Amino acid sequence: MSETEPLASRIRPREFTEFVGQQHLVGEGKPLLVAAQNKNLFSFILWGPPGVGKTTLAKLYAHALKADFVEVSAVSSGKSDIKIIVDRAKNALIPTILFIDEIHRFNKVQQDFLLPFVESGVVTLVGATTENPSFEIIAPLLSRCRVFILNELGEEEMNFIFDRSLAALGRVKMSHTARLWLANMANGDARQAITMIDNTFSLYHKLTIEALKNTLQSSHLRFDKKGEEHYNTISAFIKSMRASNPDAALYYLARMVDAGEDPLFIARRMVIFASEDIGIAQPTALVVANEVFHACEVIGYPECAINLAHGVVYLAKSPKSRSAYNGLRAAQEDVRQFGNLSIPLNLRNAVTKLMKESGYGKDYEPYSKEDLLPLKLRGKKYLIEDK
Repeated sequence: MSETEPLASRIRPREFTEFVGQQHLVGEGKPLLVAAQNKNLFSFILWGPPGVGKTTLAKLYAHALKADFVEVSAVSSGKSDIKIIVDRAKNALIPTILFIDEIHRFNKVQQDFLLPFVESGVVTLVGATTENPSFEIIAPLLSRCRVFILNELGEEEMNFIFDRSLAALGRVKMSHTARLWLANMANGDARQAITMIDNTFSLYHKLTIEALKNTLQSSHLRFDKKGEEHYNTISAFIKSMRASNPDAALYYLARMVDAGEDPLFIARRMVIFASEDIGIAQPTALVVANEVFHACEVIGYPECAINLAHGVVYLAKSPKSRSAYNGLRAAQEDVRQFGNLSIPLNLRNAVTKLMKESGYGKDYEPYSKEDLLPLKLRGKKYLIEDK
């Protein structure tokens, strides 16, 4: 392995045992590891934030199945590229795994073209995306794929990656403070952190906070739809609306609009924000956000930027309440912990005579003040009203 090879490539895991994070997928007995061990060939989508191992997992899976791994980017590839790959796969002696990075950037026509080859098994599709597949992948293609959700890397996992990076550089030292700074800057993106380490060491031959900051400042930062600034800008945009700061929200909106960001991507985040952060404090926020989304669908750029601005100011100035969102998350936690607890008999639907005789629906009162939760959860409150 050459020392001129980028650090990220040099330390990329070659086996599942070397992979850091995503233990819900690749831990012992977990679905992706079991599929690789059993040589189970199927199409799937890896959905998660940048730099958490989507490409690496795809390569490890292909290696375990001894398949031909063909990688393309949806940003720079089209139907002609897929046709070449498919024609070659038809005559191949081993399975072909087609890995499409940023698969959400394939339009409907491109996805329709790909569909029959996935359906017939000519190629096995592994897609990587940072966007919700339900919105970005056509239903017929999505129905033929499993979806695996990847999580942002935590502090312990980032430190493990730092150790591996430093060892590859020759056991270079990095202080605890520098590690914390870099972990916060990378925000769970291992690829970004590794690149920072690589570039900083190449420039300064040390990994102090000062050296790391100098490297960051000397980088040519710009808004890139598949890069760091894409996620930083949408994060700042959401946080500005959450802080009820319309001026900052408009500024970050302007940056995205001027960079040509998909208006539906922005509007979709606004619809989510309306329920997650405003919720019952101002229920009409969801109505406004949905209408902005619809306006963007119908009108498009450049005029729909005005609709976005209208909605952003409205959402930023709206009162905020996360009580419905927090209540949902608390209830989901109990569902995961306790499973399908027995529903009280009086709330059950008496469809048959036997059910009725068994007490289903008995003594049901439509406007009862009694606790309607399963017995084990009686007294539990999920909706905590804002003070």
